[in-house]
Amino acid sequence: MFTSRRLIIVATAVALVSGCASQNPYDSQGQAQQPPSSGGMSNTAKYGGIGVLAGAAAGALINHKNHGQGAMVGGALAGLAGAGYGYYADQQEKKLRESMANTGVQVQRQGDQIKLIMPGNITFATNSDAIASSFYQPLNNLANSLKEFNQNQIEIVGYTDSTGSRQLNMDLSQRRAQSVANYLTSQGVSGANLSARGAGPDNPVASNADVNGRAQNRRVEVNLKAIPGQQYGQPQGQQPYPPQGQPQYQQQGQPQYQQGQQYGQPVQQYP
Repeated sequence: MFTSRRLIIVATAVALVSGCASQNPYDSQGQAQQPPSSGGMSNTAKYGGIGVLAGAAAGALINHKNHGQGAMVGGALAGLAGAGYGYYADQQEKKLRESMANTGVQVQRQGDQIKLIMPGNITFATNSDAIASSFYQPLNNLANSLKEFNQNQIEIVGYTDSTGSRQLNMDLSQRRAQSVANYLTSQGVSGANLSARGAGPDNPVASNADVNGRAQNRRVEVNLKAIPGQQYGQPQGQQPYPPQGQPQYQQQGQPQYQQGQQYGQPVQQYP
């Protein structure tokens, strides 16, 4: 029992400490408030640590004859999977912030989700679902990002203020969300994991009692999330690590890893 607990603690500590070496530079820039316990660590570290805990428990159950060994193996594998998505989302968030700078589009990170908020003053004219001229550049930037980072669930949600009937607003918000979806797919974004829906006046972000508040509520949101069961590695078009031309270091007695190889547990070679 003591060995099992010790191995779980060691696996968790290694994942969290190694993850903390890389902090998300956007933790204090336009993101939703995170719990104080996050301590500014990167999402890679947070998701990797959580994966270790879950994997350790699963591994201990799988290897019922040696709970300690099973916990260590399960924790290591789950930690790698969690860190893989955390790294993927970190890189996508970074590039989205760069491409959406000065466009009026807000990029927020909320846990494992990236949210883009597109305000009504750049998206659509009043009572129209035709894309405004000011909206094309942000949508083109988004399309390019979604083609590079093409392993997301993409949910497009249209919103309105509370002026007018609910049915009118629900219909209008649906048409606007669909207009965005149609434009993205016309630019080469896959529609396989893309959805569009209208939420009308629901979930307001400001008061509908004044003009400024209603303007904030008229918006389109694009939510990017992980695809369930998807294995996350490098986004399409990015160089694998280590960079090309850099030497690969091999510790004595350890198996050598090659680029492009799928790894789980290394296969031990015998003389």
